[in-house]
Amino acid sequence: MKKFWLFVLAMVISFLPGIVGMLFSPTGMSDIWYNALNKSVLTPDGWVFAVVWPILYFLLGLALYMIFIDKTKYSKAKSYWLFAVNVVLNALWSYTFFGLHLIGISLIVLIVLTGFTIWMMRTFKTISKASYWLVWPYLVWLVFALYLNGAISLLN
Repeated sequence: MKKFWLFVLAMVISFLPGIVGMLFSPTGMSDIWYNALNKSVLTPDGWVFAVVWPILYFLLGLALYMIFIDKTKYSKAKSYWLFAVNVVLNALWSYTFFGLHLIGISLIVLIVLTGFTIWMMRTFKTISKASYWLVWPYLVWLVFALYLNGAISLLN
């Protein structure tokens, strides 16, 4: 039963940025500011984000859960700290980009988030290689998000 609650906790923690992001994300045509921005031709439709982010948050939650239950001899404190920083930075990006409309600042937040994600992955790898691999799709998406945010910064 303990593993079940650890799984639930990992999922709740990993979905926190998505919950915060929903408070600021555009909702179709109602977000005049976002819709007025010049965007890259590679910017996906809104539904793509709605599908991809829950999958990524689930994979991150699963990675955290695997760290929780791993019986490694290594300290997990650094992994937990890095995951927490990742959650905060992910939510902060949504707030700075969609909430405050600070495109340049959000790009900086995203660069820092990507760096912390790489650091988190490396730390996870010492504890659970499976957790390390579960974070890869998130990293790939962050790099794509860097491109999208960078394109918006340049085009506006």
